[in-house]
Amino acid sequence: MIELKNITKSYDGKTDVVKNLNLTIQDGELVILVGESGCGKTTTMLMLNKLIEPTGGDILIDGKSINSFDKLKLRRNIGYVIQNIGLFPHKTIEDNIATVPRLEKQPKEDIHERVKTLMQMVGLPYEEYAQRYPRELSGGQQQRVGVARALANKPDLILMDEPFSALDPITREQLQDELIKLHAELGKTIVFVTHDIDEAIKLGDKIAVMQSGKIIQFDTPEEILKNPVNDFVATFVGKNRLWKTPEMLTAQDVMIKGVAKVNPNRSVAQAISIMKKHDKTVLVVVKIAENGKEKVLGVIGANRFGGILDHKTKISDIMKSDIKKIPRDTPLTEVIQLRNTNNILFSPVVDDDDNLIGMITNTSIVNVLSQIMPGQEDY
Repeated sequence: MIELKNITKSYDGKTDVVKNLNLTIQDGELVILVGESGCGKTTTMLMLNKLIEPTGGDILIDGKSINSFDKLKLRRNIGYVIQNIGLFPHKTIEDNIATVPRLEKQPKEDIHERVKTLMQMVGLPYEEYAQRYPRELSGGQQQRVGVARALANKPDLILMDEPFSALDPITREQLQDELIKLHAELGKTIVFVTHDIDEAIKLGDKIAVMQSGKIIQFDTPEEILKNPVNDFVATFVGKNRLWKTPEMLTAQDVMIKGVAKVNPNRSVAQAISIMKKHDKTVLVVVKIAENGKEKVLGVIGANRFGGILDHKTKISDIMKSDIKKIPRDTPLTEVIQLRNTNNILFSPVVDDDDNLIGMITNTSIVNVLSQIMPGQEDY
């Protein structure tokens, strides 16, 4: 775990580039520092490996201050990938990747196998690329070498400073996908600096939005998109961006929370009364558990009352019980597909313990989408 505690960085004793910054990064997280130019994101990252010394505060790695580490040892155990790659032009690709393990005097055979493994991992087969020089590779290939070199000494922490920003859009997207894959496979802690909010949303487990040396919001991409803490974050992220990333919307984002309910032992007459009271045409049939939670048994619509002569008939006898309950974290795209495929009008939403928390209707979906859909002025 990495903890930044009350970190400040000043120049000339006057200009605060970073101001009393606090941040906790859990092991294995891919954390994005994002913000406008000059907001302090790169300065913050470079203080993690002491390329820049903080003016005040402390940085802890697994509970130990980085001031207690040997500076050279600290840097060799932190992978570092930068925008301009920084490969040694006079060294082969194999030699570039092997730089830090050799400085650490690791066994030659171990280094050789490590290089082969990493080259395969980043999509550069050893036999084809190991003896080439950086000038013989494309920009995207060189950046892959940079990533492999950062991983060579098996660091627990990797710092990435706008590593893909100089690449063409297609190559950039490919390397973003590769990074997501590598992160899932290796589980390394990664701190990634970018000014591109699209890149941040795509890559980050957590995003720290920075402004004027401060972290304004630190949360998941979904939470920042759905609930920006202020106008700056909303504007920086883009108020219509959620519409561009509908996969981040889930069932609980489009459900109605105020659901009209009925006990299965109630009569038709009682159900009709509840419908009138709540101005609803459908009720969710629930059973109250001992802990007070509500288990979904089915739904009952006004259309099921037709032909029922005895208004004392119980709801359990005529309710629709073969319903599809939707877990709250189900992506909206799956919700829509499920509803269309099964011609569903009313979908109860349940929590992780299968308790009722809401209802999805066509209207509830449209209402949410209409709030985030870009207006005509955006076209």
